Amino acid sequence: MQINFVKTRPDAVIPRKAHAADVGHDLVAVTKHQQRNCIRYGFWLAVDIPAGYAGLIFPRSSVFRTGMMMTNCVGVIDPGYTGEISALFWLEHEPSAKSYEVGDRVAQLVVVPVQEVEFVEVPELSQTERGANGYGSTGR
Repeated sequence: MQINFVKTRPDAVIPRKAHAADVGHDLVAVTKHQQRNCIRYGFWLAVDIPAGYAGLIFPRSSVFRTGMMMTNCVGVIDPGYTGEISALFWLEHEPSAKSYEVGDRVAQLVVVPVQEVEFVEVPELSQTERGANGYGSTGR
């Protein structure tokens, strides 16, 4: 599959996989803007996600070494959105908290197929073994 993209700044870095078998393409921070405890990393890329697919932006697994958490956990790039992509992270208020710097691989982009669905209202749902048992219902 080919994903068209535009660098919105000349020093933007093309998304790349670290290993051929990897699923995510690493996104490199070109800019870092911090306002209080929120950091916005700009990748200065715009991508053209085709219909029937979604671009998902996940934090890299190395985020555990920082004092950060991506604000929306997973970013979603819808088909039709062609603006610049970026990622927002919360920075914890502890002295040892670290953050990514410009030039670091900050997040990863995964492109996945999305099934078209139609929601149909019904009077009741199917009976299942689990039923409505939710959070923690299967034990530790």
